[in-house]
Amino acid sequence: MYKKPIIVFEGIEGSGKTLHINSVSNYLKKRNLSYIKIREPGGSINSEKIRKLILNNKSNFNNNTDLLLYMAARSENINLIKKHYKKKIILIDRFIDSTIAYQHYGMGVDLPIIKKINDYLIEGLDVNFTFLNIVNQKNMKFRLKKRKKLNRYDLFNYRFYKKVQSGFLKIAKKNKKKYQIVDSNIEIKVNKEIIIKKVDGLIR
Repeated sequence: MYKKPIIVFEGIEGSGKTLHINSVSNYLKKRNLSYIKIREPGGSINSEKIRKLILNNKSNFNNNTDLLLYMAARSENINLIKKHYKKKIILIDRFIDSTIAYQHYGMGVDLPIIKKINDYLIEGLDVNFTFLNIVNQKNMKFRLKKRKKLNRYDLFNYRFYKKVQSGFLKIAKKNKKKYQIVDSNIEIKVNKEIIIKKVDGLIR
């Protein structure tokens, strides 16, 4: 469908999105396919600096500041994405829809403001496909407990994550052709196979 697509992995904390993007990355590497992998916030040198600020447990930003910091991190990534757009497969761990799910549905920031800044920054870049990883409360808490270190966004109450995940599902419902929901409560091996099969179809 798309030879050099932008493929995004979305989901709340503990949903398995990073595990699956790493799995796809390893698969592409084994096939000697040209790709880049970035994360948000992060991905480029300056964006990684902003990431440390956002996720630091001692940070205590208001919701608007959080939004602007995430957008600043994205701004630092845009040149990197544009450089490889349609030249390499681009894998992104969180992107535009995370901002809408967390900052709008989770924190109540005005949606038109988020969309306006996003549109200005991405300047017509198209995400070709998104894998939305969903997780229940029990598995999310279990996975977070296994982490050696928790960042600021790992420490919200479950009501917040529930609102965010509900927001993701609303976004996915509006974009069914470009979204695949991955139930991360089932066996990891099954989901890996489902995702790799879909990726194969996207890059042919």
